[in-house]
Amino acid sequence: MFKLEPRPELSRFWSYASPILALLITVLIGVALFAALGKDPVKGLLVFFYEPIKNGYAIGELMVKATPLLIIALGLAVCFRSNVWNIGAEGQFVFGAIAAGGVALLADKNTGQWIVAAILVAGILGGMVWAGIVAFLRDKCNANEILVSLMLVYVATLLLGYMVYGPWKDPNGYNFPQSKTFEAVTQIPRLFKGSRVTIGLVIALVGAGALWVFLFRTRAGFAQQVGGLAPAASRYAGFSARRAVWIALLTSGGAAGLAGALEVAGPLGQLTPYVPAGYGFAAIIVAFVGRLHPVGMIFSAILMSMFYIGGELAQSRLGLPKSLTGVFQGLLLFTLLGCDTLIAYRIRRKAAAKAAAASTAGTASLQASTPITAPVASVTEGSH
Repeated sequence: MFKLEPRPELSRFWSYASPILALLITVLIGVALFAALGKDPVKGLLVFFYEPIKNGYAIGELMVKATPLLIIALGLAVCFRSNVWNIGAEGQFVFGAIAAGGVALLADKNTGQWIVAAILVAGILGGMVWAGIVAFLRDKCNANEILVSLMLVYVATLLLGYMVYGPWKDPNGYNFPQSKTFEAVTQIPRLFKGSRVTIGLVIALVGAGALWVFLFRTRAGFAQQVGGLAPAASRYAGFSARRAVWIALLTSGGAAGLAGALEVAGPLGQLTPYVPAGYGFAAIIVAFVGRLHPVGMIFSAILMSMFYIGGELAQSRLGLPKSLTGVFQGLLLFTLLGCDTLIAYRIRRKAAAKAAAASTAGTASLQASTPITAPVASVTEGSH
C-alpha cells in the first residue's frame, strides 16, 4: 500500500512536470474511451493530435482557435495571480462581441479602414464594462465574484439572443437569427493569403510579452501578485486591495472583450447565437495548464485548440459526438488537479514510511538519552 507524505518543500520539478503527466494520463484515458466506443484508438489519437498540424492550412486553423484562448487566458492569469476568481470570461467575451458587432453594423461602403480600430476598442470597452459590474459589486457590496461573473455569462448570452432575434436581425436573412454580414472593410486584416489567421495572433503574442513584463518587471505587477499570495503583507506594504480587484477584473474583461471582437469581425463576420463557443471557460484550463505564465499559456492554448479541432473532426469522421471536446478538456483539468498533488506530497510505501518514521524517532531518542556531561568532560580534559 501507498500513502502521501508531505514534502519538506514544494517540488520544483513536479511544478513543471505535472502538466505533462496530466496530458499523458488524459491520452491514456482517451485511448480507453475510444476503445469503449468501438472506435480505433489510433485513428482517434491521429484526429486529435496529428490532423490539426498535418499541413500549413491545418496549422492556420489551429492558430485561429488558439488566438482567443490565449488572449482570454492572459487576462485570467492577472485575476488568478491576484486571487480574484473571474469565472465569467465567457460573458465578457460575448458582451465584447456584441459591442464590437454594434460598431461593425454601422459601417457602409464608404467607411474607411479606421473602423477596424474602432471595432477592437469597442470590444475591449464592452468586456471591461461587463467585468466592471463584477468589480463594482465585489468592491461596494462584498459580493462573491465567482457567482456574479458566472451568472452574468447567461445574461450576456440572452442579450445576444435578443439582439440577433430582434433589433439586429438581418431582414434578408431568410428568418435566421443572425445579423447581416459585416462589410468587407470591417474585417480584421489577415496575416496570410488563403488563411483565416488574422492579426489577432500577433496581438496575442505581443500580449503574452506585455504580461510577462507587467508581472515580473513592474511594481504594479508585483503588487498584484503580493495581494494574491499574502493579503496581509500587501496591506502592510501599502498596496490597495480595492485597486488590485479593479485592475485584475478590468484587465481580464478587456482581454476577453478583445477576443470577442476579433472573433466576430474575423472568422465569423457577423453576430449569431453561436458566438459563445466556450472559449471563456476553456481559457480557465489554458491558464492553469500553462501555470499562469505567459510562455506556458502559449503552449497550453495550442493544446486546447487541438482538442477543439479534434472534437470537430471526430464528429465528422468517426461519428462521435462533438461533446467529446468537453470530455477531453475536463479530463485534462481533473488529471492536472490530481497530478498537482505531487508538488506538495510524494508517494511512499507505507512500510517504508513507517521505517523512516521509526528511524527518525530512534535518532531523536538517542539524542535525548546522550549524557550532556561528555562534551564538558572533553573540554575539561583538553584544558588540563
